Amino acid sequence: MDRDFTLAQARELMPEVLARADELIAVRASLVELQASLAAGVASELGGLPEAKGYQARLSELVSWFPSRGIDLKGFAPLLLDFPSELAGEPVLLCWLEGERALGWYHKLAYGFAGRRRLPAQDPG
Repeated sequence: MDRDFTLAQARELMPEVLARADELIAVRASLVELQASLAAGVASELGGLPEAKGYQARLSELVSWFPSRGIDLKGFAPLLLDFPSELAGEPVLLCWLEGERALGWYHKLAYGFAGRRRLPAQDPG
């Protein structure tokens, strides 16, 4: 689904984004740990192949949730999300990076993550 977010709409969605992101990060870590144990032939408290398949399925569900809401998933580890938007009449991407607890950054389309800037404090959204 292609859509543009106002800053207010994106921020309103953040509690759900954070909950999904937190779960994705936990599932991603468990899957990586379990896969490493399986590859090394070492028993893991996380389980075995059936549990790995379960983690993979849940991870796939979590990853697909973001684009289903119009959010661009730009990176997986670390998790990096962009919300298509407009700021001062110019197309931008509101940018969220794993570890942040709020949506506070943006970048212009042409500059990508390297052009990331803090959102203006007084923006009405």
